[in-house]
Amino acid sequence: MEAEQKRDWLGIMGDVCVVTGAVGGMGTAICGELAKAGARLAMVDVSEDATRQFADEIGSTYGVEAKGYGCDISDADDVAILKDKILADFGTVDVLVNTVGILRFAPLEDLPLSDWRDVVNVNLTGAFILSQAFGKVMLEHKSGRIVHISTVASHSPETFSGAYSCAKAGLGMLSKMLAAEWGPFGIRSNCVCPCFVKTPMSASFYADPKVTEERERLIASRRIGEVEDIANAVAFLASPRSDFVNGDEISVDGGFHLMMGDLTPKPGGRRQFAVNSLKQRGLI
Repeated sequence: MEAEQKRDWLGIMGDVCVVTGAVGGMGTAICGELAKAGARLAMVDVSEDATRQFADEIGSTYGVEAKGYGCDISDADDVAILKDKILADFGTVDVLVNTVGILRFAPLEDLPLSDWRDVVNVNLTGAFILSQAFGKVMLEHKSGRIVHISTVASHSPETFSGAYSCAKAGLGMLSKMLAAEWGPFGIRSNCVCPCFVKTPMSASFYADPKVTEERERLIASRRIGEVEDIANAVAFLASPRSDFVNGDEISVDGGFHLMMGDLTPKPGGRRQFAVNSLKQRGLI
């Protein structure tokens, strides 16, 4: 009994959690963290075979119910079918984690319209379709938590990344709209905003030691993030432990968003400039 209570410290044991982008990167870590807490998982990704295989691994590793589904989350008809399957298998949905995201690099003057549409369709429209579909289930039983994986680039432009920042900025506002409209019905919606995290999508960046070193210099904590850092934040927002957090955006970036002042040059370096100032005033 004590071991079970310790496992359920988040209060989500037995809750049905739908996680999109479940296979690879952040989604994989998120599924593992939720399963570790005893949640029942409906895992969604493009490849049904790969997702089912991963769901079997999660189920056997953590002793929880886990099922895998294939879906194009930017297709409303596909999502409607997904919703029916999940409700048939689990009966309800308590948590939705919108993890799916894609990136297409290009200067804006050369950005193909097809790339713009693809990024917006997956990163923003897909999140809306999923939130609407499973939000209706949550509205019926007046309870639910929605967590979106956004990015610090939703606040500061990720230059030469096409529609990425625009779509993620839209996702942040979608989350706030959901929180404002559905909050009175017991539903919360929040964003996790990562930056500088090692994922399959960013692996090539960190293969270069110089890139890693230069990026670490930009981070207050002086390290690159791990997918587990994101999973921990998601688990918190998906649980009753964050019951009074609604419509918020949590930066999980090691303090990168604090560093503009520190990175602005001063004569002799910022620390030495401050030390010299104390010396000039005879204080040290």
